[in-house]
Amino acid sequence: MKKIITFFISVIFLFVLSCSVEDEYSSDARTNFEALWKIIDEHYCFFDYKDIDWDAMHEKYSVQVTDSMDKYHLFQLMGKMLAELKDGHTNLISSFNVSRFWDWSTDYPDNFNTVVHNKYLGKDYNIAGGMEYLILRDSIGYVYYGDFSNGVSESNLNEMFLHFKDCKALIFDVRNNGGGALSNSERIASRFLEEKRLVGYIIHKTGPGHNDLSEPYPIELQPTKYIKWLRPVAVLTNRSSYSATNDFVNKMKLFPQVTLIGDKTGGGCGLPFHSELPNGWSVRFSSSPILDANKEYTEYGVDPDVKVDIEDNDQLNNIDTIIEEAIEYLKKKTEGSKPEISSAKYFNE
Repeated sequence: MKKIITFFISVIFLFVLSCSVEDEYSSDARTNFEALWKIIDEHYCFFDYKDIDWDAMHEKYSVQVTDSMDKYHLFQLMGKMLAELKDGHTNLISSFNVSRFWDWSTDYPDNFNTVVHNKYLGKDYNIAGGMEYLILRDSIGYVYYGDFSNGVSESNLNEMFLHFKDCKALIFDVRNNGGGALSNSERIASRFLEEKRLVGYIIHKTGPGHNDLSEPYPIELQPTKYIKWLRPVAVLTNRSSYSATNDFVNKMKLFPQVTLIGDKTGGGCGLPFHSELPNGWSVRFSSSPILDANKEYTEYGVDPDVKVDIEDNDQLNNIDTIIEEAIEYLKKKTEGSKPEISSAKYFNE
């Protein structure tokens, strides 16, 4: 793991150096447009995978750049060009706005209702490192983790799993979790792992060409030395499960006790990096694809094992169809079983 970390620090350092397009400040519209196009041209990682003709995008948008256009129109124009990448990890960031691409989620049902969800949580639930948790009916534990940017410590996880020590199964809900820190994804996923496992691959850019990509570099996950949970788990997903959440789901689907229930995740498997334009605006974009254990891209999402949408009638009656389906699924899976603790660090079936 240390070798992997050192490798990526080196890659990031070289990458940051290579992204310096202009050393001096310039507000010139043409200069900034060309700088943005070149940064994406040399460092974006999904051109071939998404079949994007970036030269054609230059022709389409460069003719719209004028010397007299103000910063707001320039920002809007360049934001539209970036939207052609169809990438939720790609943004143009200024002091007055952030361009973004939302279509990866808007064509899908929400499959999450905050009001209904709060009915399940009630008022008497625990909070640990951003995880909200309680025991539902039928001895099933429930965790909602809505942001991978919220730190989760080993102590947080230990306390949570101890709270569920008498539960037969667990629901881990990451719907509407837009991502955050990959380190949290790794820390939580390691609690469901019995032995070291290959969980994916990463590819990095090796040069300015669109096909200048390294061979896939394996990513292995080590099991935690703390409490493990090997009893049945349902991971709940929807289309707004994105980025680091997509990574977490991609890991969890590999474990035999885990079932994905809900809707397809939003995807976002490109590790994002930042660069700066001559006028001080920054650009964020996908540079290093993370593949699954079969070397497949998950940029467009991970399919659930059990596809469920929230039904309108259920929602009107404060019923979360996806949670209810998970409860019924886990009840059948654990019927007749009695949870036992084989050691203080190992919760099995």
